[in-house]
Amino acid sequence: MTHDTAGLVTRALTKTYMRGHTPVHALAGVDLTLPQGTQVAIMGPSGSGKTTLLHCLAGVLRPSSGSITLDGEEMTTMSERILSNLRLRRFGFVFQDGQLLPELPTEENIAMPLMLAGTPKSQAISRAREILANLGLDGAGPYRPGQLSGGQAQRVAIGRALATDPSVIFADEPTGALDQATGGEVMSLLTSACASTGASLVLVTHDPAVAARLPHTIHVRDGRISLEARGSGTPNQGVAR
Repeated sequence: MTHDTAGLVTRALTKTYMRGHTPVHALAGVDLTLPQGTQVAIMGPSGSGKTTLLHCLAGVLRPSSGSITLDGEEMTTMSERILSNLRLRRFGFVFQDGQLLPELPTEENIAMPLMLAGTPKSQAISRAREILANLGLDGAGPYRPGQLSGGQAQRVAIGRALATDPSVIFADEPTGALDQATGGEVMSLLTSACASTGASLVLVTHDPAVAARLPHTIHVRDGRISLEARGSGTPNQGVAR
């Protein structure tokens, strides 16, 4: 499979909102290629379009025009049912506050995507316990999220994102609610987990120190993008233009 089809690709992507009678161009003709395994940060000032870009790439938000393909499959023309199934099976999500279900044990939080995808509960829980052990949380399965520290809860959120062996993990300010040391630990875990599984990582952050941990940064301003590349840890050809 060539870089023309592998991974996430956008062409002439736009998203326009109406503010009263005035159109606001949140995304203005974005061309972006993220080969499989790419790890990239998205940065930009408030209102620049960075979260809109993340949500469009993740199939959460429909663009106004343009193309988004995953491994050559056009996402913008998928029905809501097919798109929802794609998000469940091919994408993982990590949020600033974790968004864990407080009434469920941590192992069931991690197992939830698997069970929604049809995996029997016993198998899903077994897989969740394996993931917890790999995250350094062996034995934490019965605990509720409220019994965990902030860093531990984000580890569980990462485990949930990894549960279905996704092609892409989308992370929205995953360290925003953590202190610097804990945030660094969470970032190390997230990047190493993606590297070991081959998943791409697309991460929105306001923190330059967090962005600097990834090989690529997409800067968004007024709905347009520019690329900053560091090192050679992931594919770097045609990441953005």
